[in-house]
Amino acid sequence: MLDHCFNVLFWCAAVSFSLCSCAGLGTDEKIQKATAHYQMGLSLLNDNNIQPAFVEFQKALELNPNDKEVLNIIGVIYLLNLEEYPKAIEYFQRALRIDPQYAEVLNNLGVGYERIGKYEEAIDSYRKAASNPLYRSAEKAFNNLGWAYYRVKRYQESVDAFKNALRRYPEFSLPYYGLALSFNAMGRYEGAFSALKKAIEYDPAYKGDMEKAKRVMMEKKLIAKEEEERDIEDFLEIMNY
Repeated sequence: MLDHCFNVLFWCAAVSFSLCSCAGLGTDEKIQKATAHYQMGLSLLNDNNIQPAFVEFQKALELNPNDKEVLNIIGVIYLLNLEEYPKAIEYFQRALRIDPQYAEVLNNLGVGYERIGKYEEAIDSYRKAASNPLYRSAEKAFNNLGWAYYRVKRYQESVDAFKNALRRYPEFSLPYYGLALSFNAMGRYEGAFSALKKAIEYDPAYKGDMEKAKRVMMEKKLIAKEEEERDIEDFLEIMNY
């Protein structure tokens, strides 16, 4: 606890220093400095240096508070690395106030809502992201939408969403896993087995090796909890059809 408090105090002091050192800078110069901090943050993040990257992004945001890219990446760190989901949602919402059509942020916001169990809000965010014709990764939003529908037992809608993902990226393994579970829940067992076989075929971890997939899933089941554990149990059941 003492170490944590020391780190927080040091971080606050560093931010204050960076703010004071930038006083009097022109707008263009601030944006240039913000961009430099953002690029440094990305480099550190790629090397899995999470905390230094986080600090660089915060410095960039202090210099350019309306940068939607910086708001998004800070939100992603809160979401995936720090697992502080309300904070992640806060940053994604700030980015959307700047650009309400920012599809990547809408998709990320949906993940944040899912992590706190707000599935209807997640579905709304995913649908908005997926409907943006300029979103280059729409298959991700459709895949996430399919999983959200599956969690609330809207199985036909989950199937439709997964199929939309696969129309955009036919070798995407995750929608096939979702299809397998959705078909299984609907009693369409042959379709469930066929979808799971495709998932394992396209999954780079297995490359079509069903026996390896079964071994790995059985190992994962030992430490899995709640939804993940139930999913694995269903996959193992489907493999026996």
